[in-house]
Amino acid sequence: MKLYYSPGACSLGIHVLLEEIGKPYEAEKVDLRTPVAERPLSRVNPKSKVPTLVRDDGSILTEYPAIAFWLARTNPQKHLIPEDIEGQTRVLEATDFCVATMHMQGFSRIFAARRAATEAERDSMIAQGRDIATRALVRADGMLAGKPWLVGDFSIADTALFYCCTWAPPFEVALPPNVAAHFERMKARPAVRATLQAEGLA
Repeated sequence: MKLYYSPGACSLGIHVLLEEIGKPYEAEKVDLRTPVAERPLSRVNPKSKVPTLVRDDGSILTEYPAIAFWLARTNPQKHLIPEDIEGQTRVLEATDFCVATMHMQGFSRIFAARRAATEAERDSMIAQGRDIATRALVRADGMLAGKPWLVGDFSIADTALFYCCTWAPPFEVALPPNVAAHFERMKARPAVRATLQAEGLA
């Protein structure tokens, strides 16, 4: 397998999963500042975005939830997703909440603010992004009440929450208590430490 990633991007969570699984894989860094047409990744994935996973048969997987689900289901011995349909559904629900709401609606607004036409527009986008991300983190905090992981045991959903949490401090978004404790548990995992080291984020 080969993972195309960008340090600190959402691909961080998939990188963690590959380390958790422990099978051989390659990792190629993508500079997202490079124009899309000039990225070597564009020849592999027309979407030209990370994470992109090239499987051993040469086929391509894209989109965080799909890659995470495939990795979990093809490595059942690692217990990265429950075996029962209800458990799988809840893990996918939590994963998509982190990716589609916390990331894409919240933090992505903050990232996009640098392209704002005016300072007022920039400030508005940042404020909106912080508000959405904060409310999503509060929701995740409730999901973590009285337990260490989002859904049952450690799962792919926890890696999605983790990558989002890495963006919170730089943008002055507070982590609620349960989420902050989850973030520390994640950073203590050997697979996470190895991934942060590999991406130069340790």
